[in-house]
Amino acid sequence: MMIAGISTSLSGLSAFGNVLSNAAHNVANVNTDGYKATVATITEDTQGLPQITLARSDSPGTPIDEQGQLKESSNVDLSWEIPQMMIAQRGYEANIKALSAQSDALKSAIDMVV
Repeated sequence: MMIAGISTSLSGLSAFGNVLSNAAHNVANVNTDGYKATVATITEDTQGLPQITLARSDSPGTPIDEQGQLKESSNVDLSWEIPQMMIAQRGYEANIKALSAQSDALKSAIDMVV
């Protein structure tokens, strides 16, 4: 049972780490003309563990006119990405705390046996 909890926490760490990485990649490309943001969604797999799904956003960026040429700016929305980063950070921190608590409990169990 203890190992299942550790596995779940590690899966959560991986999922939230990927969400954070995706949001950081989008933010880094906020000024890249024509860049299309990627949306990360956490879903549950058949075993009840979190998995991440990435999908390219097809919403248009702002049209810009540079020297008579029409271009499209990035469609990254910072008012969406920053809160996503904050949520992912809190999820990551929660899984770290759960992993730490499980580690302490396992250590206590081993200390009782030894």
